[in-house]
Amino acid sequence: MPKVLIIEDEASIRAVLKDILNDQKELNLDVQEAKDGSTGLSMLEAENFDVVFCDIKMPKMDGMELLTQAKQKGISAAFIMVSAHGTTELAVDAVKKGAYDFLQKPPDLNRLLITLRNALDKNKLVRESVSLKKKIAQQYEIIGQSASIADVLKIIDKVAVTDARVLITGPNGSGKELVARQLHEKSDRAAQAFIEVNCAAIPSELIESELFGHEKGAFTSAVKQRIGKFELAENGTLFLDEIGDMSLSAQAKVLRALQEKKITRVGGDKDIEVNARVVAATNKDLKKEIAEGRFREDLYHRLSVIVIKVPPLKDRKDDIPILIDRFLDEISFNYGAKRKKIEPDAVKLLAQNEWSGNIRELKNVIERLVIMSDSAISATDVKKYL
Repeated sequence: MPKVLIIEDEASIRAVLKDILNDQKELNLDVQEAKDGSTGLSMLEAENFDVVFCDIKMPKMDGMELLTQAKQKGISAAFIMVSAHGTTELAVDAVKKGAYDFLQKPPDLNRLLITLRNALDKNKLVRESVSLKKKIAQQYEIIGQSASIADVLKIIDKVAVTDARVLITGPNGSGKELVARQLHEKSDRAAQAFIEVNCAAIPSELIESELFGHEKGAFTSAVKQRIGKFELAENGTLFLDEIGDMSLSAQAKVLRALQEKKITRVGGDKDIEVNARVVAATNKDLKKEIAEGRFREDLYHRLSVIVIKVPPLKDRKDDIPILIDRFLDEISFNYGAKRKKIEPDAVKLLAQNEWSGNIRELKNVIERLVIMSDSAISATDVKKYL
């Protein structure tokens, strides 16, 4: 039910406005009143309102001061300012201070209702956006309290605010992508794109086109120009996952891009300046790959300004109960079901497993247990479905 607050010092105007809003049965509004600005601010601090109709000329605290304080306190309600002495300058000033709109008394009924509906729609979108961002942030949160994970988090905090290139190492399923995401989210580039390239999943003959783009006619299937990942990550972060699987020819071009901050599209002859922070990850021993001639040593040194080693799950077993809790929450939310309980003996048994597939394997097993077990996950279930 959308909540609307009317802040107005004249009781008769409050009553009329409340009657108008309550007549909009299809909106199903919860309409509340405040007789002055200070009372209104207290109500806004105590409850979440979607829309506020706020008079400008009031005792104790006028509407403009109330608007300013509300925005400083992070109150997200859409403010519709109302005044009998409206001027263009006043309306502009109100919008600059964060008001959604400005209405002059007595307000036109149609305009008032249109403004209200638009404000409700906007506030709904804003809250959905905030909720979505929180879900995304939780999706890429690094969970754990073990010493090894604490060390990883400390390095992330130190390095994220710089533009230093980072090489993330660790076995499959250990969370290398989460580290890359955290480096991006905690950097000055967080508002820009995070572009991921799985070097192992792209055929060697296509990797250069994927990274650098191509011009129309560069090869048989190039029917139009394509922008590469380096350009798409402009001012953001380019994450080169499984870089140990990249071909030597592509490695040479990536090295040039890092050295000169320039790329050339396949089939093109024009240098294009690029500004993307490059973060790479691998599950391979790159020093061994260098010794065997499969990876360029000069590229390794360009990529590994900072090296972050993500530990396997077997080296951070203290984190397994915490991870289980998080996965149970996520899975129950995704399925729209009640969170399933897990018995202590089941947790103990899961913590004793070696987890060759690391966190990815643990999450898959928890999902399997949620689906296959009855009212609660028992040690018997773990033995059966592990």
